[in-house]
Amino acid sequence: MGDPRGFLNHDRQLPERRSIPVRIKDWQEVNTSFPSEDLQRQASRCMDCGIPFCNHGCPLGNLIPDWNDLIYRENWKEASERLHATNNFPEFTGRLCPAPCEAACVLGINEPPVTIKQIEVSIVDKAWEEGWIVPLLPDQYSGQRIAIVGSGPAGLTAAQQLTRSGHDVSVFEREDRIGGLLRYGIPNFKMEKRYLDQRLAQMEAEGTQFVPNTSIGTDLPAKELIRDFDAIVLATGATQWRDLKIPGREAEGILQAMEYLPPANRVQEGDIDSPDVTAEGKNVIIIGGGDTGADCLGTALRQGALSIQQFEIMPKPPSDRSTSTPWPTWPLTYRVSSAHEEGGERQFAINTEEFITEDGKVVGVKTYEVEQISTDSSVTFEKIEGTEKIFPADLVLLALGFTGPETSTLLDDLDLELDERGNIKRDENFAAKQPGVFICGDMGRGQSLIVWAIAEGRSVAHSVDTFLQGESRLPFPVAPTDQPLS
Repeated sequence: MGDPRGFLNHDRQLPERRSIPVRIKDWQEVNTSFPSEDLQRQASRCMDCGIPFCNHGCPLGNLIPDWNDLIYRENWKEASERLHATNNFPEFTGRLCPAPCEAACVLGINEPPVTIKQIEVSIVDKAWEEGWIVPLLPDQYSGQRIAIVGSGPAGLTAAQQLTRSGHDVSVFEREDRIGGLLRYGIPNFKMEKRYLDQRLAQMEAEGTQFVPNTSIGTDLPAKELIRDFDAIVLATGATQWRDLKIPGREAEGILQAMEYLPPANRVQEGDIDSPDVTAEGKNVIIIGGGDTGADCLGTALRQGALSIQQFEIMPKPPSDRSTSTPWPTWPLTYRVSSAHEEGGERQFAINTEEFITEDGKVVGVKTYEVEQISTDSSVTFEKIEGTEKIFPADLVLLALGFTGPETSTLLDDLDLELDERGNIKRDENFAAKQPGVFICGDMGRGQSLIVWAIAEGRSVAHSVDTFLQGESRLPFPVAPTDQPLS
């Protein structure tokens, strides 16, 4: 604990964001740089609690008080080592994770919590700048081959852990580039793809082989994986999107978020000059109030939307922590993302009843307000009569979350089973029914946070290593049944 009075002497501070008129004209990240002296002051707010609940708020078990103290003492390189001891990709989590560690910070009981997420990303960015992050090669090689299907954060984590353990790892990805939703689902203004590319270059130098443009079960039969590899890790995510089946759904101009966001990212990759569908000059309705909806909002603003409404069926959360989500659980509070700062209007406690169409195209959305009715066993939404309204709409984006893994021949070919929630069944060691096949990330857990994907990738690597070698020195931070603080 560098400064015993740091939390008394300094208020919570975050980097300033680039001005809105400037940043909505480009796709660069929104935050400005954060001076190291400011970061030291923020690190000094950490109280080095006897029981660091921040560690338990994060499934990775990050050594947060350790690297806070090291930053206060200007020992950046050792801070980077402590950070990477539990997290393979802190440049991803430091930009994309909603920071359950901060929600569990003891200081957060009655004060704004420590800026853990900002300290984390500053450490790893400094480490890259200084050249401290280098390929880590294994001491010996096992000669055993492992196939990993899916190149999102769970698959990449498992690949890096197993490559460093001396195995021959190949990562298969159906898209033309590696990265999963990190590549095509996350807009550049949240994470520029250079951070992904530099990490992939490190992994390639370590020996991981990447095989894009290959859909297992279609381009490459699953039986060939079973024949050619000693173990298989499935990490294809929970990408089956939730639909909204109401009158008018078939009209032109209604897209799923993951039909809309990837083309916008492909423009930034230089693949295309412009997407087939753009928000430019259109009245846009986004149905869904989560992170994906905010990504659609920021994208539509940068494309030049005429107007944007974002709908959320839940009531507007309180500005302070609710008694229903006491510390150290994830708080139910009103949150404003960088995209929400930039424009658009948010509508809470609203339900979409019908898409209004003309000549096969969407022209409006019919809605009504709802009242949330909660019981011990369920939550329902009742219509408030007399609140019907029609919003003009030229483009409707559905950001309603995901229901589980996509159904494919892969599931049948590997004789995989679904659990009661529609996820792939696995045992306490992440193993599927088929010997040598392991499941990690969202396809086994369900839609979750990036820190859970990375934690599961680290754990499944331990299980695969044990399966192949009889034992493993790799960490096992989470079990399949572990749940977040809630």
